[in-house]
Amino acid sequence: MSEFINRPLSRRGFLGGATVAAGLGLTACGGGQQKAAEAPSGKEGGGTITAGTAYSTQNYDPSTTSSALALGVNWQVVEGLYGLNFHDYSTFNELATADPKKVDDYTFEITLRDGAKFSDGNEVKADDVVESFNRSAAKGSVYVPMLAPIASVEKKDDKTVTVKTTIANFSLLKERLSIVRVVPASSSQDEMKKQPVGSGPWMYESISDNTLDLVPNTNYNGATPAKDDKLHYDVLKDPTARLTAQQDGTTLAMEMVPADAVEQLKGAGCTVDAVQGFGVRFAMFNLGKAPWDNVKVRQACLYALDTDKMLANAFSGQAEIATSYLPSSFANYHKASTVYAHDVDKAKKLISESGITPGDVVLRTTDNEQVKSMATQVKNDLDALGFNVSIVSDTSPATYAAIDAVDGSWDILLAPGDPSCFGADVDLLLNWWYGDNVWMTKRCPWKESAEWTKLHELMTKALGQSGADQQSTWNECFDIIAENVPLYPVLFAKTFTASWSEKPNSNGVALKGFKGIGTTGLSFIDVNTVTAS
Repeated sequence: MSEFINRPLSRRGFLGGATVAAGLGLTACGGGQQKAAEAPSGKEGGGTITAGTAYSTQNYDPSTTSSALALGVNWQVVEGLYGLNFHDYSTFNELATADPKKVDDYTFEITLRDGAKFSDGNEVKADDVVESFNRSAAKGSVYVPMLAPIASVEKKDDKTVTVKTTIANFSLLKERLSIVRVVPASSSQDEMKKQPVGSGPWMYESISDNTLDLVPNTNYNGATPAKDDKLHYDVLKDPTARLTAQQDGTTLAMEMVPADAVEQLKGAGCTVDAVQGFGVRFAMFNLGKAPWDNVKVRQACLYALDTDKMLANAFSGQAEIATSYLPSSFANYHKASTVYAHDVDKAKKLISESGITPGDVVLRTTDNEQVKSMATQVKNDLDALGFNVSIVSDTSPATYAAIDAVDGSWDILLAPGDPSCFGADVDLLLNWWYGDNVWMTKRCPWKESAEWTKLHELMTKALGQSGADQQSTWNECFDIIAENVPLYPVLFAKTFTASWSEKPNSNGVALKGFKGIGTTGLSFIDVNTVTAS
């Protein structure tokens, strides 16, 4: 998966945005916040942080990229007004000096950090913030729908911007603004696509298809300066190559550790963080054709699935069976009114009540290994219900191209997804799939239903609420989705990240302050090497 998103959504189609702090999002990325491992003593900093990444891209432009690699590396390079801590989804000041200052219910002012400079030596000014917002909110950008609650960002003076919102007293303003990464207004988007310039602690030195090299930004005057001489990424899309590099100490950190390799890396001396995030493996039904337009058939299929076997065989037990649209570790979790525990008798009863005769089913999947393993179980379970399932697996681009052809050639999709690399508030996560977008209008045409209309009325209502009232409204949303299941989680996978932290690699080098996160990417903010003396 080189690009994280299959295609942009409409502006109306999201309404959602960044992520949540204080009671609105996650207590952590799942399962309680991971603590950084205690690094051995020695010389701190002055070395090279090495990392093995699972993805590649040709687009690093912060205003348009949807690449897992670009997003994760840009965290270290390009600041926003606010940053997002992906360990607990809280916000923190980056270029902003404080929280937005309220002028009225729809207007806020934000002051920039004094002395902030880009790595090219130019001062960061309000014009840069305005231009960066306009680029991110421009037609065609994946960020358009996420930024929908922000009407405009305007210059008040060189050090102050005025932000106008479309929602009164919008409580997620900092989270939304954290999506916008600030680059020089004088730069071209083509330049930023190749090698962005930012004001963060690190700056790009070189980018190629196989490696990325970063060095400290000597103009950085923020709170988390780089302490090492270099940050080096090896692009290792093959899991075996990534595993080998981590095990032999070539890399100090590795993302996307296969679940069946966890014990192997632990045995070699690595620390492995397991974080329950939103990484979902979902089922989507082709509502544009019978019998999938019948909710009882959709429900029957989900009740038929032996998710315990999937959990054991495809995930080595390292995932969570869905009981709602959110994992149970999320602060806004609500056990749905309908939970699809394996129940063959109930599945058969629903098929009988639906009045349909099970027939041939084309089950499309992406080439994700876990998903392909799950598909085998799905076939067994649905065949037992009377269907005749054929599995068609392909790359993500090919799979979605086939689905977007809208030619009736498929019935069910099984695929992975995880929008939480952009944030994790409930509205963002709901709108990702159930918004007025390609998913609900074309891929899984549920938009014309009364239930979809009701869902969006509730989602809009929740944006203007807070606390218990907001949670109650979101709970209603979860129940509607669970009852109708046009597209619904089957399992939430854990994300495994390996590092030489508690123990050094063979060269006597370890990382201090590093811990894994529950989505794609590696965060090296406030992380440094420790070299045994």
